[in-house]
Amino acid sequence: MRGGSNRNPSPLNRAVNSVFSFVRFAEFEILFVLFFVIAFIIFKDLTSRPEYNQILVKKPGGPDWWPY
Repeated sequence: MRGGSNRNPSPLNRAVNSVFSFVRFAEFEILFVLFFVIAFIIFKDLTSRPEYNQILVKKPGGPDWWPY
């Protein structure tokens, strides 16, 4: 009959526990990098649209400050 306490956990159990402990330890850094990745993807998607490029190139009236 097995006892209630498991003194030698399986390798899978140790691996899962180590992954969870790493995520708990580096939670802020993971979220920080994830924020910048999501912001980069959204900004890249917005700036790839032709309407956005027209806003940057065409100046609605006034003096033309850009040489092109």
